[in-house]
Amino acid sequence: MFGASQSTKAQFLDKARQAREERRELKERERAAVQIQALVRRFLCRSRLQREIRREVDNFFDANGSGAGKKTALSIFRAARKLLFVFCMQDDKERFEKLCRSILNSMDAENEPKVWYVSLALSKELTLLWIKQVKDILWVCCEFLKLLKPDILQDSKVVNLHLTMLVTFTDTSTWKILRGKGETLRPAMNHICANIMGHLNQKGFYSVLQILLTNGLARSRPSFSKGTLTAVFSLALRPVVAAQFSDNLLRSFLIHVMSVPAIVTHLATLTPERLAVVEQYDLLRKFILFLSREDQCRDVCICLEGSHTLCLLGNLIFLGSLNDKVLEEETTLFVGDLIQMLSYCQRYVSQKKSNLTHWHPVLGWFSQTVDYGLNESMPLLTKQLQHLWGAHLIRILFKDVLSKKLPENQEAARGPPAPSLQNSLPVKSLFKRAFQKSASVRNILKPVGGKRVDSAEVQKVCSVCVLYQMALTTLTQIRLQILTGLTYLDDLLPKLWAFICELGPQGGLKLFLECLNDDTEDSKRLLAMLTLFCDCSRHLVTILDDIEVYEEQVSFKVEELVTISSFLNSFVFKMIWDEILFHSVHGWLMVLYERDCRRRFAPDDHWLRKDLKPSLLFQELDKDRKRAQLLLQYIPHVIPHKNRVLLFRNMVTKEKEKLGLVETSSASPHVTHITIRRSRMLEDGYEQLRQLSQNAMKGVIRVKFMNDLGVDEAGIDQDGVFKEFLEEIIKKVFDPALNLFKDTRRPCPDGDERLYPSPTSYIHENYLQLFEFVGKMLGKAVYEVRTDRTSSLGQRLLGHHHSVFYSSVDELPSLDAEFYKNLTSIKRYDGDISDLGLTLSYDEDVMGQLVCHELVPGGKTIPVTNENKISYIHLMAHFRMHTQIKSQAAAFISGFRSIIKPEWIRMFSAPELQRLISGDNAEIDLEDLKKHTVYYGGFHGSHRVIIWLWDILAHDFSSDERAMFLKFVTSCSRPPLLGFAYLKPPFSIRCVEVSDDQDTGDTLGSVLRGFFTIRKREPGGRLPTSSTCFNLLKLPNYSKKSVLREKLRYAISMNTGFELS
Repeated sequence: MFGASQSTKAQFLDKARQAREERRELKERERAAVQIQALVRRFLCRSRLQREIRREVDNFFDANGSGAGKKTALSIFRAARKLLFVFCMQDDKERFEKLCRSILNSMDAENEPKVWYVSLALSKELTLLWIKQVKDILWVCCEFLKLLKPDILQDSKVVNLHLTMLVTFTDTSTWKILRGKGETLRPAMNHICANIMGHLNQKGFYSVLQILLTNGLARSRPSFSKGTLTAVFSLALRPVVAAQFSDNLLRSFLIHVMSVPAIVTHLATLTPERLAVVEQYDLLRKFILFLSREDQCRDVCICLEGSHTLCLLGNLIFLGSLNDKVLEEETTLFVGDLIQMLSYCQRYVSQKKSNLTHWHPVLGWFSQTVDYGLNESMPLLTKQLQHLWGAHLIRILFKDVLSKKLPENQEAARGPPAPSLQNSLPVKSLFKRAFQKSASVRNILKPVGGKRVDSAEVQKVCSVCVLYQMALTTLTQIRLQILTGLTYLDDLLPKLWAFICELGPQGGLKLFLECLNDDTEDSKRLLAMLTLFCDCSRHLVTILDDIEVYEEQVSFKVEELVTISSFLNSFVFKMIWDEILFHSVHGWLMVLYERDCRRRFAPDDHWLRKDLKPSLLFQELDKDRKRAQLLLQYIPHVIPHKNRVLLFRNMVTKEKEKLGLVETSSASPHVTHITIRRSRMLEDGYEQLRQLSQNAMKGVIRVKFMNDLGVDEAGIDQDGVFKEFLEEIIKKVFDPALNLFKDTRRPCPDGDERLYPSPTSYIHENYLQLFEFVGKMLGKAVYEVRTDRTSSLGQRLLGHHHSVFYSSVDELPSLDAEFYKNLTSIKRYDGDISDLGLTLSYDEDVMGQLVCHELVPGGKTIPVTNENKISYIHLMAHFRMHTQIKSQAAAFISGFRSIIKPEWIRMFSAPELQRLISGDNAEIDLEDLKKHTVYYGGFHGSHRVIIWLWDILAHDFSSDERAMFLKFVTSCSRPPLLGFAYLKPPFSIRCVEVSDDQDTGDTLGSVLRGFFTIRKREPGGRLPTSSTCFNLLKLPNYSKKSVLREKLRYAISMNTGFELS
């Protein structure tokens, strides 16, 4: 009973609680419903009100449009208040446009004060309300201008509408209310306009103009009309002029307007009247003075970041090119401003791609965010920047240098040669050159000193040089354009050199060496002058052909190049010896050196350093001194060639010892044996040697030849047979008939034919492996002292094309002299080159089929013009010398460098390396050979047979037969590079009595018989033989000179290897 009572109570309490919860929820739902209903009613009421207001506004505009008479200013004011009250940009776009048109129409009414919208400003009750309304309307115009696209026709009309509103109400000049008696109101109205303009500025008026200008101008063709651009630029100027060019407004104008890509170019094209206004207000001078304060210039650059700083730079440069007077008066400050802006950009220019860099078409890899929307306007920006290195600005900025007069006789010599001299007879050409050399010593060529480096003139020139040097290191993608522009004026570089020669107490070398060791700002500025001179001169000489350098002597006389190269050689040597490197000076030096290697202009031993003793250098190298290694790396030419060859041989010997390739008392090197059929020498050699490791290729290789009958040839290989094998296989692979290589059509300027990979060599199976094999064979031949190459290899194959000083145009004559002649005739063509119908492409006949190669993407559609003809020449040369044979050359170089280290090759110029590979191409020096010959078997220098031998070689044999004789004994037809003193083993002649298979060596009896010319029997039936392994000539003791001559001539003309005897 008690339990039931408790249960009923609990149920009762639960029901009561549930009832309370339900009542509370009901109240909450009722309250929520009331709130929702209130919100809905409010929304509906607001929407109804907005619809009613919009309907009233629409009715107002409809009535206005139906021609029911002009609306009064008050009615427009009221309609505007209503529209602004409910304004939504998305819904009321058209209504706002109608409002703007109504306001503008009211302003155009004639003699109707009540209609003029601006008349409300005179009403005491409405003045403040009217001003606020105008501010609101104009800011809405600005908001629309940010969103509209001027390149869309419909939007462009609306843009003009909003701009007209802004133009009308920010200046009183068009207000008809101020005409006549209303003129007294102008000051007050101007004050109102200034108030409105101030409000817009606070809201971000310049940002709006920047967006609008960028949308309309940041493209290849502007989408603005003349009127639109005039309106925008006029609006941009008004706040600056009104504020009397305050720093704050100038800053905004520079950041938001002058940073718009190529705006000055567009102004000059579309509305030059606006540029006249810029000149009227002397804005360029004001910009220059404002930016000359370092903190203000840095502030502007930071606000703009890199891309837009570059746009500002371009606009200022172009504006400067249009205002000579300001530029001449403010050169120093103008140059300083440009340096600061370029310096800011340079901090973010990166040398390589990374996750933090972006690609910029002018700056290259850039570590700040790049606005890719500006890319379309980059060609126009580049054209603006080009004015900096155009002839006009260079004449202004380098006025102090160019105003100097060079000696009259020098000017006369540099004057353009008469046309008849260019095609004159050699005698006339020599006479002309002799006349030029007669004035080889001039003031300009020798450091004279006398000009104080702290003078205003020198500091100004230094600043200009710093500017151009900064441009070269910052505007990385148009560096070549800058250099080409700076070298356009023929007299700039010679006069800059003359200016450099006048610096300091003594002038020349000493001053700049002191600057290297002095880390002050003044020293850096002086070095910038030298750097710019070297960079520009190097570029100039690189693009000039031999006729321009040696005959026409463009910019520099040959004698000047000798003096300059001497200065640079000493400067770079002293820099490296002090372990300092100055790349620009080194670059100019090496261009001159390589030009001299190809065609001499400097006297003998000009490049050597007399104060550098080879023994001292070798000691430094043995101690691993850095300066000695730098010397070999950068200017090895200061060391005599003979010493470099000895150093090279020493390096090879040391490597052999390190790899265990030299026989010692405790160990013998590993020997690789190969068997070669003479009839299939190339195929057998390729199959057996291509798989060898790098060290095995450098090691000892012994060859056993098989004759055509399959029988092993007589003879034991002690290097001689392998040398013969190397010579024969190299001869076969370089034979043009094989189509791996092709020779030049005619001898090169140095008298040699050159060999290059055949572009059609791909018809061979595994042709790249073949080229690598050929490279290894040639490398092995050089590794083992010398080869017998008769034709030269192009620099491309020797790896010199990797040098930054290599020019495809310079080497092109060695490949195809006729093609080179045709290309250079394009450079000298005086008419319109486009008339020739050339394009940036090359048509090649490949096995009867015409193939078109584009030199640049889309090149077959790009015509060659006077502007791009120099690029066309270099592109064409690059294609013929590099692109066409790129893979073959790379494979060859890879094979060659697997044997010969690249750093060893760098010690030699291209002609020197050619001599290292091929031996000396000079005549065999018989006196030198005689002096270093060793005699055995009773022979001696005064022996009758020996006297006959030397006489036959000297007087009876031709130069070709002497070469065959040398090849017969040593397996190489060319003399050793350093003379026969360095032939190892030495050249030897031995008296023999019996045939080779019976020869047991010298005995006391044989030596005595040979010495006293006692014969066992007449040797007339035997031929001379040789042992090329030991450079040994085995000569029977002939009784007659005629027999010796006949037998020797027969022996050297045969080619049967060791079976000859």
